[in-house]
Amino acid sequence: MTARTAGIGVLALAGFALLAFVPRLGNPYYLALAISLLQYTVLATAWGMFSGPTRYVSLATTAFFGVGAYTVAVLGEILPWPLVLLIAAVLGAIVAAIVGLSTLRLSGVYFVIFTFGLTELIRQLVVWFEVNKSRVLGRYVFVDITQADIYWQLLALTAAVFLLGWLIARSRLGFALRVIGEDETVAKHCGIDTTFAKVALFTISATVMTLVGAIMAPRWTYIEPSIAFNSMISFQVLIMALLGGAHRLWGPVLGAVPLTLLFELLSARFPNTFTIILGCIFLLIVYMLPRGVAGLFEKLAATPGGKTTQRVAA
Repeated sequence: MTARTAGIGVLALAGFALLAFVPRLGNPYYLALAISLLQYTVLATAWGMFSGPTRYVSLATTAFFGVGAYTVAVLGEILPWPLVLLIAAVLGAIVAAIVGLSTLRLSGVYFVIFTFGLTELIRQLVVWFEVNKSRVLGRYVFVDITQADIYWQLLALTAAVFLLGWLIARSRLGFALRVIGEDETVAKHCGIDTTFAKVALFTISATVMTLVGAIMAPRWTYIEPSIAFNSMISFQVLIMALLGGAHRLWGPVLGAVPLTLLFELLSARFPNTFTIILGCIFLLIVYMLPRGVAGLFEKLAATPGGKTTQRVAA
């Protein structure tokens, strides 16, 4: 580990230690806003962990988020909270592995369409089960988890995601995924097991998203399929990751923080036209910042000769 890396690590630990005191400020609005910031930071970073190096655009974020939320709705009052989170993570990993094995042979627009349809498929399956088996559409969530508990759990998950992403980026799996992103055919000829690499990281990313949904579930007293499987979450996460720069581990944070604040403002001021504004923001980001804010920083940091220093993606 270099001195620079160690310094960054110390600063990161200090930053997380300071953030841990946010619930002590005693302001419910700021705590709720901080929870939203952490929620989208983790979701966007988890999205970028898979889609950044592979360049596979996934719209399945809501599907896994909803699996985690509904796991809590069903088991939250029956089992201890740590066990509920563990079950949610296992369910998310199983669903992701099955989906990955059956769909990651697709690419381009076909993969995008399938992942978008996956959310609706799972939502309809949940609706069918609730209506025909449990005879209720929606469940109340009564667990002994406070807003401060949600914040601290999301903060711990944020730290874990960044550490995991840092380790993966410096592993053989991370290298394999970057080769796949450049040219999957070349990766196969190099002896890389592309199916295993893609499914492995897709499963890791989806498991994190499932945990976010499970941790966020107690924030709502009542959960129904339209709340847990809200497809808007997938599009918001996609926009955040693209704005920040999904090719860097820290990139999605640069999009998640400002856009979370912006979305909070727009949804309150323009509730009827929010989706239209969201679409316009997406078009502007794709057109003006194709590599996100992180890519803009890299361009500005380029040497006068036009050459940039090559670094391992972090």
